[in-house]
Amino acid sequence: MLLPGGGLNATIAFFTGNSPFNAIEEFKGEYRCITADLRNAPSGQSTGPIEVDRAWESYADDQLGLMDHLRIDRFMVMGFCIGGPFIWSLLKRAPDRIAAAVLAQPVGWRPEMRDPAYSGAFWKGWPAQITAKRPEIPRQVAEQFVTGMFETNPDFVFTVTRDFVRTCQNPILILPDEVPAHPYAVAMECAMLAPRAEVSVFPWKEPRERIPLAVRQIRSFLRAHRPA
Repeated sequence: MLLPGGGLNATIAFFTGNSPFNAIEEFKGEYRCITADLRNAPSGQSTGPIEVDRAWESYADDQLGLMDHLRIDRFMVMGFCIGGPFIWSLLKRAPDRIAAAVLAQPVGWRPEMRDPAYSGAFWKGWPAQITAKRPEIPRQVAEQFVTGMFETNPDFVFTVTRDFVRTCQNPILILPDEVPAHPYAVAMECAMLAPRAEVSVFPWKEPRERIPLAVRQIRSFLRAHRPA
């Protein structure tokens, strides 16, 4: 399962646009690659209820529901950007179904995000975008949704606690980044806390000549943990 990046506007188009590499093209020869637009991504084709009281959980419902629909019990997952918190949700909800997880340039919480002018607040534009596309959604509901996800007692990776990461026994590979929305410190803290975590070289995206090295590491990691 491939989870695209792009914040709340994450769609399949990410892999041919802003992704460091096209994961579908890289891995389709060896794996069945499954991905989807995020529910209510403004530029996507997937729509559904806005569940203010269980925002992160609703996305996990979609991801696990897709695999249920395809009758896939165990799978490996790779997520970019916002895919990081989504993966931690999946590891919490269904650890026995996740054979291995790759978190590339994962988002995370940093205190500067409380500043309204912070450039890494990747969720700020979503309420206006989704209400413009779907006028039946009240702007207040859209605002409450993102406030619950990112601004109500936010910490660490948004979806799980450090105590959970310490007890997570799933194999994990982390490819850290260091831009406003993708804090290196949080990615590395996860790598240090998770008992079976591995970490890539850093930086792995720049110069671009390093990206094939990162892809080779991902491929080796997935092969090592592929279910029989």
